[in-house]
Amino acid sequence: MALVGVLGACGAHGQVISRPVAADQHDGRPFAIVDKRQATLSVHAADGQLLGRAPVLLGLTPGDVEPASARGKDPAALGVHERVTPAGRFEAQPGRNLSGERIVWFDYDANLAIHRLRPAPASQQRPERLASARVEDRRITLGCVAVDPAFFDEVVLPVLGSGRSLVYILPEREPVLAGAGKAPRAAAP
Repeated sequence: MALVGVLGACGAHGQVISRPVAADQHDGRPFAIVDKRQATLSVHAADGQLLGRAPVLLGLTPGDVEPASARGKDPAALGVHERVTPAGRFEAQPGRNLSGERIVWFDYDANLAIHRLRPAPASQQRPERLASARVEDRRITLGCVAVDPAFFDEVVLPVLGSGRSLVYILPEREPVLAGAGKAPRAAAP
């Protein structure tokens, strides 16, 4: 399925929609699309069928490229400007975090994954942010993609949690280019 097929532009503002067609080298794997402009996650079966879409929390700082200064840092040590959910095509795989929680790594080296909304200090209001219609409210993570626990358990884990998959994270500042030709980044060494 080509990225051009997965990413069809529509609407006056060029909003991106999930519409699988054509032939990217996904090799029969399921995939997910993170639309940062809409702060949503769409999960697709290997045949391209949309299985579910949900709002997500994203990295606190808008941007499409992980700052070089963030590479290799402990997540707790990241500065505000380093808390970016990078755009790109990622080879993803299921795994566990240090607490043993099931997650889907999309960039293991950068500690970036799709995971359940976790408990956090009440002042962060993460459940309220996730429920907000304002995309700006959904910017709070260190760069991971956080989803409602029920959606994670019912859609993400059954589809992306049993083997290798792809995660496409659409740029929010740059135009979406079909088949941009970048090699996928691996989830784990």
